[in-house]
Amino acid sequence: MIKERSSRIVIIGAGLVGSTFAYSLMINGLVSEIVMIDVNQERLEGEVMDLNHGISFVRPVLVRMGTYADCKDADLIVIAAGSNQKPGETRIDLLNRNTEIFRKIIDQIKASGSNSILLIASNPVDIMTYITYKISGFPSERVIGSGTVLDSARFRFLLSHHCHVDTSNVHAYIIGEHGDTEVPVWSLANIAGLKFTDYCPVCGRECGSLPKDEIFNDVKNAAYKIIKGKGATYYAIGLALVTIAESILRDEYSVLTVSSLLKGEYGLEDVCVSLPSIVCRQGIQKKIILSLSPEEEAGLRHSANTLKAIQAQLKL
Repeated sequence: MIKERSSRIVIIGAGLVGSTFAYSLMINGLVSEIVMIDVNQERLEGEVMDLNHGISFVRPVLVRMGTYADCKDADLIVIAAGSNQKPGETRIDLLNRNTEIFRKIIDQIKASGSNSILLIASNPVDIMTYITYKISGFPSERVIGSGTVLDSARFRFLLSHHCHVDTSNVHAYIIGEHGDTEVPVWSLANIAGLKFTDYCPVCGRECGSLPKDEIFNDVKNAAYKIIKGKGATYYAIGLALVTIAESILRDEYSVLTVSSLLKGEYGLEDVCVSLPSIVCRQGIQKKIILSLSPEEEAGLRHSANTLKAIQAQLKL
């Protein structure tokens, strides 16, 4: 199932997320060629130079500035571009402005003749994924948002820290929006197959009941705290993007909570949210329908409907 081959990733947007993703790719050794595109040519040149100066310390890889013509033969195109919110600007104003930015990007990708998978990292990622799907006309399984892959990682980290267990043995998902309406799936969270309702009584640490509200609030508000402290989040999302890219390029069929178009799952459609999905070289092979609690399913519906209300205001 795992296939090794030379491959090219095109990264559109050389800001903090795009350049950190490129750096993480270099260290990982996943691809043979990393092509970066950005409207700010001076910054782009600086990022590419800095990355190239580290090539002797990693596996052989070509890192270069590129154009949209490079998208034609790309195995994966990652879009990490977009504009920041201006003072006095509403979220809808920002979204409409970023829609126009994405329209120009996607038009140039299509003009290249590319049939690649599009992986969206720009925020708000679920809506930008939906916008990309609508503008591109690409099959929905080939338009993927980074979704709640990072949120789920934060969830597992906090649970592992609380329980003093290796993160790799904690299995837990955040679904829905990557944002304020995201939903923790407590009913299925487990350590080594034991649900927390069964694990906590036999844990032996005697720390009392699991502080669910505190843990989830720390997950949901993590980005706000990081941005307050250092201005932006980029290390963890850079690594999350590598994990998604690896599952695609190496045809791993990994289960990841990426964002994609719903087509009737849980009675929802025409909106992009995150569900556990099997990710492979063809994109999303299938979504896994979880047996959610009534509260979790209601939360997912609220999350999707909140996004749909915003989408309805966009100029698509």
